[in-house]
Amino acid sequence: MGSSKAIIQLYAILEAVADRIEMNNNVGEQRVNWNTLLLNSINMLTLAASTMAGVAGSYDGAPVLALKLSSTLLFSAATGMLLATNKIQPSQLAEEQRNTARLFKQLQTQIQIEIAIGNPSEGDVRDAIEKVLALDKAYPLPLLGGAMLEKFPAKFEAARWWPESRLSSNDKDKIMKIKNNNNNGWNVELEEEMRVVIEVLKRKDMEDYERLGNIALKINKGFAVSAPFDASS
Repeated sequence: MGSSKAIIQLYAILEAVADRIEMNNNVGEQRVNWNTLLLNSINMLTLAASTMAGVAGSYDGAPVLALKLSSTLLFSAATGMLLATNKIQPSQLAEEQRNTARLFKQLQTQIQIEIAIGNPSEGDVRDAIEKVLALDKAYPLPLLGGAMLEKFPAKFEAARWWPESRLSSNDKDKIMKIKNNNNNGWNVELEEEMRVVIEVLKRKDMEDYERLGNIALKINKGFAVSAPFDASS
């Protein structure tokens, strides 16, 4: 009875996950279109302003003043749009939605496997719900109201938002059987050695990722600040 209830709940979660996959794919395509539209608009404004400035520099007279004013207004509009684009980062938003859709597809596959194997527990249902909520919180769709992810954080840090895996009673029993039976030559000493190797790799990789991430963050922040002023000048 409990297993049947868990399967029904997993099917409901599976439907919600499929809906989120489609929604994130649609929003990702929409934000790609935003990025293309903004970049094309900025390029056309800059090109038109540069052409007017070049023409104004070739002639004298009253019409030249109008060309200079129009060129200044177009450059100002391009600078404003570039500032907004660098603040929102639509290309990064689209990448976030692609990553969200990928993670939801992984979760969808995991739930489908649990249903196919059969005999899911309440713990499996709780884990699936926690992962769905964690993805919703980590990759919010709204852009207003402070929900959007910070594009230029003060410091680059590793994300720690995925819920920790909890072993069910069945998993614990399987692990104990493996340890007791010394399955496949595996023993406690090898387990300790592998744990030490994993910790060393984790520390080394984390240091490299954080160092390179902070460098990339500073470069991105510098380009985002300097690009609009370079365009206006």
